[in-house]
Amino acid sequence: MLSIRDCLDYCDLTDEDVAIIAEHHDIPDVAAAQIACGLVQTREGTLLLTQFMQELVEEAEERGDRDKAKRFRAACARFIASHPVQTTH
Repeated sequence: MLSIRDCLDYCDLTDEDVAIIAEHHDIPDVAAAQIACGLVQTREGTLLLTQFMQELVEEAEERGDRDKAKRFRAACARFIASHPVQTTH
């Protein structure tokens, strides 16, 4: 049986990625991990996860929460670097 850690490693997701998704949707980390592992398998899902992270950066900045915005920005940059999306032209 695979653990959540096995799934995250397979999908190249971090605990921080999962925490951000969980916060964005106000759901438990386990549910966020399952959603993220599924979404990251497609281009559209990867774009959606990137959008979630960027929205949280913006929301933290609007609230003036610089520490959280910095944390989210770093996680978002790491996610984008780990999951590049090919543009179709």
